[in-house]
Amino acid sequence: MEALALERRAEQNLELRARLERLKKERNAIILAHYYQRDEIQEVADFRGDSFLLAQKAAETDADVIVFCGVHFMGESAKILAPDKTVLIPDERAGCPMADMVNVDGLRKLKAQHPDAAVVTYINSSAEVKAETDICCTSSNAIKVVNSVPTEKVIWVPDKNLGHYVQQHTDKQMIIWEGYCNTHDMLTVKDIEEMKAQHPNALVVVHPECRPEVVAMADFVGSTTAIIKFCRESKHKEFIIGTEDGTGYQLRKDSPDKIFHFASKYLVCPNMKVNNLKKLVKCLENMYPQVHVPPHIAEKARLSLERMLQVK
Repeated sequence: MEALALERRAEQNLELRARLERLKKERNAIILAHYYQRDEIQEVADFRGDSFLLAQKAAETDADVIVFCGVHFMGESAKILAPDKTVLIPDERAGCPMADMVNVDGLRKLKAQHPDAAVVTYINSSAEVKAETDICCTSSNAIKVVNSVPTEKVIWVPDKNLGHYVQQHTDKQMIIWEGYCNTHDMLTVKDIEEMKAQHPNALVVVHPECRPEVVAMADFVGSTTAIIKFCRESKHKEFIIGTEDGTGYQLRKDSPDKIFHFASKYLVCPNMKVNNLKKLVKCLENMYPQVHVPPHIAEKARLSLERMLQVK
């Protein structure tokens, strides 16, 4: 029975993929998928990447329709950077708890307390918060962005763990918001110690959204893209991975001869996994749900994103 169910599922996926290809041509659509998406989404994406790469693709595309397979703030960022495009997300319930941890009123109060500080906001944030921001960043370019601002003082929102990591690589005085990524923050020293005991020859690579004490145990720390690149180029054959498990798709694709152990079975973002292939096809058929950002917010938020893309 199980084999029959798997066969039926494979047939359904082939039908869905064929429908998706037809719809892409009809709509002149492009599919962007974050590395944390399900394998079935990443397999059909035109571009896979982290927040920074996908923001660039959204800004550059000639497509009429962008389907953003990620969470809501990513769709917002695409719409802000490409206001003339139709931006769809497969499931509008795909939110980000970290983004919800910072609000406009709180940020404005902090800005009033530190009027001489530049506001650097992690891209994992709402359009409204981006509109209150001087410059955005991603985990790929956070250190470069912070070091690029002209002020000596920086208000950093919302991820305290990434903020702590950046603080180790800058002379700026950082006022750090108390947000965090629910998934990465779950990873503990005990998790790493247990995995190292089981796999003593493996290198430990982690995302800077992890807790500082976990980051301190790593052989390599970097964004999702940086982790994938490091593992691909490394001469080592075995790795303990401290980031969301969707990354495994690209890791295995790039390095089929290497072994990857995820540092915890809990490294799964439930919001990223809300999307699936059926929902992706349905949203392109119905042209819904669409992402909308009020023009007065988008105009201000666009400046912070464009400044980020200009940092080299």
